[in-house]
Amino acid sequence: MALMQGTALASVRQTPLHERSSNHNYAIKVETLRQWMVAMPQDDNVDDTQPAAAQPSRRRVRDLFTIPPPIKRLFDKFPLVTYPANELPLRSPQRGRTLQSAQLPTLYIFATEKDARNDRPSFNPTCLKWQSFLKFNHVVFASVASNNHASPSGALPFLLPSPQSQSSSAEQVAPVASNKLDKWVMAHRSVPDERSNLRYDAYISLLDHRIRNAWLHYLYLEPRNASVMHRLYVEPCSSNPLVSAMTSHQLYSAAEEELSRTARVVDVGNLYEEADRAFGAISSLLGDDQWFFGAEKPGLFDASVFAYTYQLLNEDMEWRTSGLVTSVRKRANLVRHRDLILGRFFPISESDQLDEKSESRGVAAPQDR
Repeated sequence: MALMQGTALASVRQTPLHERSSNHNYAIKVETLRQWMVAMPQDDNVDDTQPAAAQPSRRRVRDLFTIPPPIKRLFDKFPLVTYPANELPLRSPQRGRTLQSAQLPTLYIFATEKDARNDRPSFNPTCLKWQSFLKFNHVVFASVASNNHASPSGALPFLLPSPQSQSSSAEQVAPVASNKLDKWVMAHRSVPDERSNLRYDAYISLLDHRIRNAWLHYLYLEPRNASVMHRLYVEPCSSNPLVSAMTSHQLYSAAEEELSRTARVVDVGNLYEEADRAFGAISSLLGDDQWFFGAEKPGLFDASVFAYTYQLLNEDMEWRTSGLVTSVRKRANLVRHRDLILGRFFPISESDQLDEKSESRGVAAPQDR
């Protein structure tokens, strides 16, 4: 910079005197040149003590790691605007319901559209367990037919609590996964913790292991019940034959993998015998009482038992084998327990009766589909 300024001044001073006097704008040019030199920024990064050949190389290294100013100014302006979340489509259950039902907690479960609309029991034991537990504790909620893909945790059921006010946004309402539903209910209702009973862990393990393992084989791996599994879990996904075949294979593989965790070789006969003994032990636990553990009202264990006994005694399931069905039907107190819960907490509504009448008046479907 100093070299440029010296060169410019020297060129002015070397101008002949007669040319200076003949040029009336000489003084103006000199003053303009001085202002231009003063306005020029000084390069503070240039080290005058270093050789001139080393300065360009250092400048190249510096420029290599320097963000170009136009790009830096561009990214300094982001984010320009943060838009609010889009509203749900009008066809979604959350917006399609009435204002009164939209303020209710929503339980997303495996169910048909008609059963969810009429508040009927889910055909999935895990969903029915929590559906029943909420009803036992007088939690008023709306049921919505859904699938695992809609769940934040990848599994049903899950509960979407109601907003605290109409102005609350969807971001303020966090879904409650099934493994946290009991804590959510206890936080909103006065619920005795039956898990403090010393016998609870022993008997719940019968349901979670022996009976559940037999259920997995009965529904997903028993060839004669393939039509039941297909109607409940495959047909709602897609009518495309290729997609249906892939879905059936995935369900079959998932059940097979789950059972392989308990034993390398699954003995089907022993599987059903263990489940029958488990139902016998649970029947002995209930005895002549109305509810398990002599409680005054049904609890989580009652809901867990009902989740299986309802499915096995439900004629609409159209089971093709009588294995697990017989294990429940031959124990009168389990049948009574199941019927008591069904009649008290899942009564047939007027809409159900109208649907049944309309179906009975319709043309019967052919048997040889």
